[in-house]
Amino acid sequence: MTGILLIDKPQDWTSHDVVAKLRGLLRERRIGHAGTLDPLATGLLTIFVGRATRAVEFAEAQEKTYIARLGLGLVTDTQDITGRVLHICDTPVSRRELEAVLPQFLGEIQQIPPMYSAIKVDGQRLYKLARKGVEVERKPRTVTIHRLELLAEGPEGFDLEITCSKGTYIRTLCHDIGHILGVGGVMTALQRTYVGSFSLIDAHTLAEIETESDDRSRFLHPVDTLFASHPALTLDSIQEQKLRNGQTIRLTTGPPGAVRVYSQTGEFLALGEITNRGALELRAKKRFYTVL
Repeated sequence: MTGILLIDKPQDWTSHDVVAKLRGLLRERRIGHAGTLDPLATGLLTIFVGRATRAVEFAEAQEKTYIARLGLGLVTDTQDITGRVLHICDTPVSRRELEAVLPQFLGEIQQIPPMYSAIKVDGQRLYKLARKGVEVERKPRTVTIHRLELLAEGPEGFDLEITCSKGTYIRTLCHDIGHILGVGGVMTALQRTYVGSFSLIDAHTLAEIETESDDRSRFLHPVDTLFASHPALTLDSIQEQKLRNGQTIRLTTGPPGAVRVYSQTGEFLALGEITNRGALELRAKKRFYTVL
C-alpha cells in the first residue's frame, strides 16, 4: 500500500498516536507524517504510506496554513493555554490595536523556540529540560510569515489565519504578539487547514478509516499529487532503463527545473530535475518506482 493519506487529527492525540493507530489499521509499518501537530491542535496531518514515505522531506518544506485563537492578557510557560500561568494582565486590547501590530510579524522574522519543544540543545530535548524546571539559552531562528490576517473577535479571543514557512511556532507567534501589545498572549486553539496544496476539506477522520472494511486504500492520494505544481515528463523505454540504473539522461527538450517523471505506462517514477549546463540533462532527485 502506497500513497498519501490526509487525516483530520483530533484534539488530545499526538501525531505519533495517529501514526501508531494507522499502522495497525493499514497493516503497514512504513508510515510517516510531515509536520508535527501538538496534542492541543487539530486539523490536517499529512500521512505518507509505503514508498510514499520517501516524499516526507518535500512535504515538510511546504508552506502551511493555520487558524489560531489568540488569547491576550495571559502568559504561560508553554506559550499555550495548557501551560503553567506566569502572568495575568487585565488591560483590554481592541481589534484596532491588534491589527496595528500584525504587520510587524509579516515576512522574515526571528523566533526564539519555546522551551516546550522537541528541539535539541547540547543533545537534549528542550521539553525534557523544561519539565525539570531548567531553562537554557536558545538561538533565534528565521522563519517566514507569508500571511497574517485577523478573521474574527470573540469572547474567547481573536482568530488569526496564518500561512507560514517550515519551522514556525504558532504558539511563539501568539506569545510574541502579546508581548508587543504589552499584555502577554497565548495560543488557546489551533487548526491546520493546508499543507502545500493539500486541504483539510479533503481530510478523513480516524473513525472513517477504521469503519471502512472493504478497501482502505481508497483513501490514499497518489504520491505524485504532492508535486502537482511541477510539469510532467514521460520517458521512452531506453530513458526509463537509464533512470532505473541511476544514470543521467540527455534530453533534446524539456523545461528546466523540477519535473514529475513517468514511464510510457503512466507509472510515476521519480521527482527529477532538468539542468542545462551546455546540454539538457535529467537526473532523479528522489525515486518512487517499485524495485523488482
